[in-house]
Amino acid sequence: MASLSLGVRRVVAQVSRSPFVCRQCIRQQSKIAAPLRSPLPRGQSPILRAVRAVPRRYESTISKPGPIEALADDAQARASSSIKSSSFPETSSKSVGYFLLASAASVFGIVVFGGLTRLTESGLSITEWRPVTGSLPPLSDADWQSEFDKYRASPEFKLLNPHMTLPEFKKIYFMEWTHRLWGRFIGMSFVLPTIYFIARRRVTKRMALGLVGISGLIGFQGVIGWWMVKSGLKDDLFAPGSHPRVSQYRLTAHLGAAFICYSSMLLAGLSILKQNRLLKDPQAGHSVLSALQSPALKPLRRYVAALTALVFVTAMSGGLVAGLDAGLIYNEFPMMGNGLTPPKTELFDKFYSRREDGSDIWWRNMLENPSLVQLDHRILATTTFFAVLALFAYARRGRVAAAMPKDVRKGVMGMVHLVSLQAALGISTLIYMVPTHLAATHQAGALALLTGALVLGSRLRVPPKTLALIKQRLAAAKKQ
Repeated sequence: MASLSLGVRRVVAQVSRSPFVCRQCIRQQSKIAAPLRSPLPRGQSPILRAVRAVPRRYESTISKPGPIEALADDAQARASSSIKSSSFPETSSKSVGYFLLASAASVFGIVVFGGLTRLTESGLSITEWRPVTGSLPPLSDADWQSEFDKYRASPEFKLLNPHMTLPEFKKIYFMEWTHRLWGRFIGMSFVLPTIYFIARRRVTKRMALGLVGISGLIGFQGVIGWWMVKSGLKDDLFAPGSHPRVSQYRLTAHLGAAFICYSSMLLAGLSILKQNRLLKDPQAGHSVLSALQSPALKPLRRYVAALTALVFVTAMSGGLVAGLDAGLIYNEFPMMGNGLTPPKTELFDKFYSRREDGSDIWWRNMLENPSLVQLDHRILATTTFFAVLALFAYARRGRVAAAMPKDVRKGVMGMVHLVSLQAALGISTLIYMVPTHLAATHQAGALALLTGALVLGSRLRVPPKTLALIKQRLAAAKKQ
């Protein structure tokens, strides 16, 4: 009522003074008051116009946001402007995901072929590292003879293959040359598409950094490979009269870098495809991620992460076994000689200690004593086998089984199949004294088991970025 009376008084005063005001002043007053007035039909009273204008003035002051709301709106505006100004998209293209999975498959193949190269004693046939010019094999008889002469100067030829002929040398040469050429192909086929995807903004900023990191790891893997081969070309790296071989430490580092490179490609590709699949139908994607956020699955997620680390460590212990040829002793299972383990004096031999006080006898024997290295690998492999069975039993519990999605349940069952096959391959490789085909298949089985663990972990993971995008799109759809 007070506002109404105030408006009436102003209008009455304006009407009473209007005969004494010039037309120019009236026009200026009408222009100032125009935003506050709404269009009225002709003939309507000016008093009614003023009464309608006064509440709007007070509404405009009441609806004005406070300082906290203004800060929130400003932050939201800045965030939206930064997103628009960023040249990288919010999601990576699905084609990038398929490219990463194809690259991971290529790395899987070169890991298996690298095992064949080692088993056929071909890894030391090329005694030089030429990243560019080494892409071509010898093209003339003189070139072949030159390469053969270089190999005959190596310890492997003098101690292991003194009667090797040139045709026999060509076989092992082509094995190592193919392995190196495959590595160069992986590097080029990954780096060039990476440059294209980043230049065309087909990936997010985070994924672009990941692709660059994997590219650097591929190049570093080539350096590790030559560092490993170089260890087998010197007489001072192994005992006199022993079998020429590369350092087991460098071999394990080379294998571990390949496993990490493969895992990075696989996880990146799976994450991109999962994100695109969930964002295709935001409502269904939100339901899937909500189911994965169940408290019953939280311990299962931790268990799978620990199991993945156990599989990786077991595979690296297999690299030590391969580097020391430890699979050629104690070729029975589960016994090792007359008992489950060799004698303690054999497991912790002072021969491997390099310090007078013997303080390094424990870790030196664990990494350099073939008997203890094989025992360690057996223990880790057996632990991995029963850990997968325990995972399967835990996943069948009522609360966990009810919360598990269908693809997670299939992943757990796949782990059981893979670990059973890998255990059978490992025992067969040991009993038959490391034949080439079984040993290479056993190495492939290790990477396949790691793949199963990574895929299972990817299915259990709830990506925060994807969840935020899904909520954002659902809110936008709700407003529309």
